[in-house]
Amino acid sequence: MSDHERLLSRLQLYSFVELKVQGDGNCQFRALSHQLYHTPDNHKYLRRQIVNQLKSNPEAYEGYVPMDYADYLKKMAKSGKWGDHITLQAAADAYGLKIFVMTSFKDTCYSEILPNFRKSKGDPPSAEVPRKKK
Repeated sequence: MSDHERLLSRLQLYSFVELKVQGDGNCQFRALSHQLYHTPDNHKYLRRQIVNQLKSNPEAYEGYVPMDYADYLKKMAKSGKWGDHITLQAAADAYGLKIFVMTSFKDTCYSEILPNFRKSKGDPPSAEVPRKKK
């Protein structure tokens, strides 16, 4: 069974469907944007929010970054740079949401990223949705 077939089988098991996003290095941010805002078009805004989370809380993430943290932040701020497990954690923390990642790995069906920072009950689940420029 190919990786893609394995992924499709798992998606079906959980009643999920595959969503194809542009594979331009922004795919993690496009997928998160789709789930939060029902469109992949807010991926740049979402990237900025995640990088701001990383900048505002270096003590939470710096120990997991295998390079100079300032260089990592500069890299992650650039469009086209792949997101990683650290940006997924920062997204979960920034938005106060659990992120569920389905995989095609043989030994791991899915992973859950839980927020480390609790939002108060009155906080909205996400930041204000950016408006499209005319």
